[in-house]
Amino acid sequence: METWEQTLSAGPLMGIAAVGIALILLLIIQFRVHAFVTLILVSVLTAIAAGIPTGELYDVVMGGFRSTLGDVGILVGLGAMLGKLIEYSGGARVLANTMIDRFGERRAPMALGVASLLLGFPMFFDAGLVVMLPIIFAVAARIGGPILLYAIPTVAAFSVMHVFVPPHPGPVAASTFFDTNLGLLIVFGLIVAVPTFYVSGLLWGKYCAKKFPFTSVANAVFNSDDSDIKSLPKTGTVITILLLPMLLIFLNTGVDFATKSGAITGDETWAQAFTFLGKSGIALLISVLVALPVLGTSRGVKGSALEKLVDSALGPIASVVFITGAGGMYGGVLRASGIGDAIADLMQGLGIPVILAVYLVAVIMRVAQGSATVALTTTAGLMAPAVLAGGYSEIQIVAITLACAAGSVCCSLVNDSGFWLVGRLFGMDVKTTLKTWTLQQTIESVAAFLITLLIFVLF
Repeated sequence: METWEQTLSAGPLMGIAAVGIALILLLIIQFRVHAFVTLILVSVLTAIAAGIPTGELYDVVMGGFRSTLGDVGILVGLGAMLGKLIEYSGGARVLANTMIDRFGERRAPMALGVASLLLGFPMFFDAGLVVMLPIIFAVAARIGGPILLYAIPTVAAFSVMHVFVPPHPGPVAASTFFDTNLGLLIVFGLIVAVPTFYVSGLLWGKYCAKKFPFTSVANAVFNSDDSDIKSLPKTGTVITILLLPMLLIFLNTGVDFATKSGAITGDETWAQAFTFLGKSGIALLISVLVALPVLGTSRGVKGSALEKLVDSALGPIASVVFITGAGGMYGGVLRASGIGDAIADLMQGLGIPVILAVYLVAVIMRVAQGSATVALTTTAGLMAPAVLAGGYSEIQIVAITLACAAGSVCCSLVNDSGFWLVGRLFGMDVKTTLKTWTLQQTIESVAAFLITLLIFVLF
């Protein structure tokens, strides 16, 4: 790209971007083309339309895919393995039961929610929900009361962790585009996630329980007894493994902060070691290596059986990883072609604050095509030039990243697989799912954005 310069003006470039986004939505929604194929195709067509020379076309298109997939793939893969080990060992049930005992039966919704927040750190939304489902039904049967009183806090907890807290693919992908400090993103992601969970999970769950007080689910999926698991891990063991990657990542963040403040030079051997151990991929690798003997081998799962167990965690996340990589490809084309710069200039000309623009674009993409991953990666790639050129502080960059994530979760509709997953698992028809789950996702989005906006203004 050294010898090529963009000659098109902002108007045509904006037109190319608009057509590209419209084509993505048309292919995914109308023609049901897979998002991975769609994003690759539109990336190539956008690069051609923007005038990128044929000799440089392949490198430009593949550059964004390689860089994004390299960062995201290892985090999502190791995170999925860690979650699978926790699930299979019975650690999820142990943690949930302990929380209920500590909080008391009257606060069972809070207990389930807190357990899901902890489990939601390494586990994907759908995997975590399936793990907690038998526990939700068992608690409802033992204590009594509407299913949604226990279900909504649980699904909300997994949702906020999946959307706002690394190592989940959404915030990790956005951090790649915006060059976000991952340690700070974890800290502020939790600051956003917890109050958002309280509003969109506990409070909204109580309201839904009053409006839809059904107490049983006919032919409930996964409503099975998992009491046959032997040699259950201790609660402290599960919590320690859940917190280990977070604590390691904080080592990196602490060294970075100390170096920038002048307290250390950063060349010290111990500082370099902490920086290495605190890299997110290394932190998750260490956590998986610890979990393999603690949650696997010591419980009788050895050799090929253990290998097959962790391997089974990779299949379900393959689509997410590749869609994220393809979203990075599209974002890379937008940056290389100058379209991103044109959009940044337009936003500045309209006077729309970048954090609001990022949120609104993510909302539009989410509502239009359903996938939060596609909405987030496309928005992040599209808006990255405006964010990177804005001269924002590290914490403001974190707030913008979280605002993008907040927009991507807004208004789950029938074009979102999560809509059908939640509705089917809890025996709700489409109308009821719209009134409960769709509104929950909208409340979660708005509440989180307001918190991120406050962080942006304060820092």
